[in-house]
Amino acid sequence: MTRVFLALCMTKEQQEQQEIDSKMEQEASSKDDNAKSHGEILKQQITDGMETFDKAPMSIWISSLTAGLEIGFSFLLICTLHSFLLGKVAEETIFKLMSLVYPIGFIMVIGGQSILFTEQTSLLTLPVLNKKKSFTHLMRVWGIVIFGNLVGGCLMAGLLTWIGPRLGIFELDTVSAIAVHVTSYDAWTILVSAILAGWLMGLLSWLVAASKESVSRMIVVYLITAVLAFAGLHHSIVGNVEVFAGLITSSEIGWTDYLSFQGVALLGNALGGAVFVALLKYRAFVYDV
Repeated sequence: MTRVFLALCMTKEQQEQQEIDSKMEQEASSKDDNAKSHGEILKQQITDGMETFDKAPMSIWISSLTAGLEIGFSFLLICTLHSFLLGKVAEETIFKLMSLVYPIGFIMVIGGQSILFTEQTSLLTLPVLNKKKSFTHLMRVWGIVIFGNLVGGCLMAGLLTWIGPRLGIFELDTVSAIAVHVTSYDAWTILVSAILAGWLMGLLSWLVAASKESVSRMIVVYLITAVLAFAGLHHSIVGNVEVFAGLITSSEIGWTDYLSFQGVALLGNALGGAVFVALLKYRAFVYDV
């Protein structure tokens, strides 16, 4: 009797999954020049996530390493802007103006299709919710992506803190000021801030999938990441470059500051993208089915 009951339950679950997949296929195959439907975007997100899952681990790691390096250009620009404006305008104003150049690294990463953890968080969660990949597989891929992003960011931090003063575009005092600004909050504040940042990055991925043209996609990337920077929300991968640069150049940042910030920011970003975008968007579609 138990086996029969389990078999019936599995059949019902499989039928429900088939209905969900069928609904997505139906919406994705509809020919319409208007905005993409919820199901069409969801199907594309799941397909894109599956493509990442199906890549070789070394391919994922190299692409993630590349993203960590490329995101460092945002750090280069905010350091240069801070140094250029310091003494001319109030420092609080400088940190707000950084939002104008902060998106550049994200445009390089997303336009170049490198794998960035915060942009891929919701994307990689969707195939798990859709029962095409396991939670264990998700954790493994997340681990590879995070490791690649962090290593690339640390390498870029080392390079930029060496070349910046030699080119005369910023001094190490600027690096220290940025690192202290990022870490000068308690853990709960950073966690909630990182959740909001992860939420925005998950929405960025969703809106990029909803856009039909490259120009509109880049505008979306710029606007979302500029909002993130202007609000001062904590992004674990850019923050890695900022805080690690402070760690290797300033006595005001120690290993405890770096590790605690990184752990909390990664957790918050993961929760923001996986729960507030992937889970809610997916369940909204499933309940409609």
